[in-house]
Amino acid sequence: MSTSRQPQLTPAPPAPSEGAGSGLAWVLVNEQGLRAGWAILLAYCIYYFFRLVAGTIFFSLGLVSDHIDYEPTAMLIVEAIPFLAMLATGFIMAAIEHHRILDYNLTGPRPLLHAASGFCAGLVALSTLIFILRLGGWLRFGPSALAGGAALRYAALWFCAYLLVASTEEGLFRCYLQFTLNRGINFWWALLAQAGLCAYAFFNTSRDGAMGVYATAAMGFFPCLILYQKLAARSAFWQASWVSSTFFGLVHTFNGGENSRGIFAASCIGLVFCVSIRVTGSVWWAIGCHTAWDWAETYIYGAADSGLPAQGHLLSVAPTGNSSLSGGADGPEGSLFAIAAVLLLLALVLIVHGRRNAAHNQVTEQD
Repeated sequence: MSTSRQPQLTPAPPAPSEGAGSGLAWVLVNEQGLRAGWAILLAYCIYYFFRLVAGTIFFSLGLVSDHIDYEPTAMLIVEAIPFLAMLATGFIMAAIEHHRILDYNLTGPRPLLHAASGFCAGLVALSTLIFILRLGGWLRFGPSALAGGAALRYAALWFCAYLLVASTEEGLFRCYLQFTLNRGINFWWALLAQAGLCAYAFFNTSRDGAMGVYATAAMGFFPCLILYQKLAARSAFWQASWVSSTFFGLVHTFNGGENSRGIFAASCIGLVFCVSIRVTGSVWWAIGCHTAWDWAETYIYGAADSGLPAQGHLLSVAPTGNSSLSGGADGPEGSLFAIAAVLLLLALVLIVHGRRNAAHNQVTEQD
């Protein structure tokens, strides 16, 4: 890691807004500008508006239809819709909040190196999970599905599709949401947000999927409470990580084939991605890792990704035996062993980048 000064994770407050001290203005703004909760609500309203507009345009042009095959060309076009909506939202919110779009956890030293490091970590972790399942007899390999030029073409198409997926999801959860929560949250606001997410899961998702959301909310309760009691002024990042990771898991309940174990694993991976922001200073490691995990799961091994079986993959695998161990229809991330892969990801980011970050901080303090 470069010895240049680490980027500030807590956003610098803009100039105080006039009239922020009383009346309705006090409810909407503070010394940092638009309050975090209102900013997030506005951002997601803008996002869904642009997503609706872009989707309507794509549908009118015949680029997408009501039925979408899970193959790379169709996925690439479909995923362009939320990606464009996310970019438009980012630029608008940056203008409103007097930021650069790169301020949303996109600055930091060596972005390409961090993205490449994350990509390698994602490949290693997913491949380790596949190896464990194969070794235990919970995953069966079939014949190779592609060869030659077709294999290269599908590799490139799936990579581009999942790069869009990773960029969109990281942009929404670890860029804007994490950054904005970080400037306006404490334990009690985080707890209220968790209650809202769990209530939504209870009324709007299957019982199995909701259990994964509940597990994530429960997992973070005592660590975040202790951090708030011990380090209240410096615990906002972890309170924000608790909320953004639970929300990340909740969104995965919308995938038809997910189970509670897959939802919990997705939330835990989201937490690891938050840790990567803390130790690298940006979201690029998370984008690389996210891309590699989905790409390897879908293209290299041909496994279901969040319950979605793909067309056009290099190898082919099928779950066998106990679905709690094999992952069943959810895919490998629905296995109990997925947590081992998540812990491996955490170890990799801390070992590779955590030590460098600690060394950098020591040099900075000596200077």
